[in-house]
Formats: sequence, C-alpha cells, structure tokens
Amino acid sequence: MTERLDDLPFPRTSPESAPAPAVEQPAADGPGLRAALEAILLVVDEPVPEVTLAQVLERPTHEVTAALHALAAEYTDAGRGFDLRQVAGGWRYYTRADCAPLVERFVRDGQQTRLTQAALETLAVVAYRQPVSRARVAAVRGVNSDGVMRTLVARGLVEEAGTDPESQAMLYRTTAYFLERLGLTSIDELPELAPFLPDDVDGLEDHRSA
Repeated sequence: MTERLDDLPFPRTSPESAPAPAVEQPAADGPGLRAALEAILLVVDEPVPEVTLAQVLERPTHEVTAALHALAAEYTDAGRGFDLRQVAGGWRYYTRADCAPLVERFVRDGQQTRLTQAALETLAVVAYRQPVSRARVAAVRGVNSDGVMRTLVARGLVEEAGTDPESQAMLYRTTAYFLERLGLTSIDELPELAPFLPDDVDGLEDHRSA
C-alpha cells in the first residue's frame, strides 16, 4: 500500500510559520571603519601611521591596514581625482598625477584673488610669531586655522619650517614671496604691533625672528 506524504511522520510547516533567516543589523554606535578613516585622513597635513589610526579608532592594526589598502584600490579603480598613498611610514590623500596641471592652474589663478579676513589674520600671526605651529595660530585666533593655512601655503605666502623639538608639530614661516609682495627686505621691517594691541594680548611683536 502506498503512503501519502501527508501520512508520513515528518513535521509539517507552512511558509508562514517557518522562521525568518537572521539579518545582520548595521552598527548604531558610529560610522564604519572605512568612513572613519576617510574622515580622519581628509583633514591631516602629514602622513598618518597605521598604528596611530588603529589607536584612535580602537581597532586592530591589521584591520586598519586592510581597510586602507582596500580604499586605495577602490579610488584607483574608480578613477578618482585623488588617491590614497602610503608615504614616509603613513597614509595621506594626494592629488592624482594626471590632474596636477588642473590643480596648478587653479592655484595660480587663485593667487589673483584677494585674501579673506581669516587669511589675513592667520598670515599676520605667522609673520609675527614665526616659526609657529598651526595649533598656536589657532590659539591666538581662537578658531581652527588649518584650512586657511593650507590656502596660504598654496599661494606661496607661507611655507613649512621644520618641526617643534618638543611637540613634533609642523612649524610655519613666511616666504620670500611674502616679503616681495609687501615690499620688504626682511621681517624685521614689519611694523610694531604694540600701538594697535589691547593690553591683555600676549606680545605678538616680541616673537619675530629673522
């Protein structure tokens, strides 16, 4: 006698009663590793070591290394105008080589425009406190000056001047082009600031150096 499937001793389930497959929920405690790396590397001025990135993000170094290589490959495959390079023991964004002529044209044409108030303030702090770090410039102005500093460097008015022996922070000074634009032979010819400063300002004019 042939048995029907309904008569066999197997548990019967309907599609409605079958358990749904587990779905991994996205992390709700912050951005993913790649997004976090992009956010940090977007604002750095110097190559950042993998170990430093791993410490900041509290992730294993090998995971950070793999993510960095994956991002670099992704940018290259997509033909982006920038790439992520491992240089001098760290990682940093750079303009892609074939885009260099366009960037140079943009920077050159930008030099014909007037400096903003923020740029003038930053340039004054560098001129009177040089060599000075970006952190010190920000402390004097009371606002982050990283973007403005990059603009001044791009225009050839400010340049790198080594690192601070204690903090290892990059130092900046004015250039020969800055003196040329102001018609000066040296920074010693800058006017004294004392008559223009309020009494509670730390003597900016005392920090000039040749």
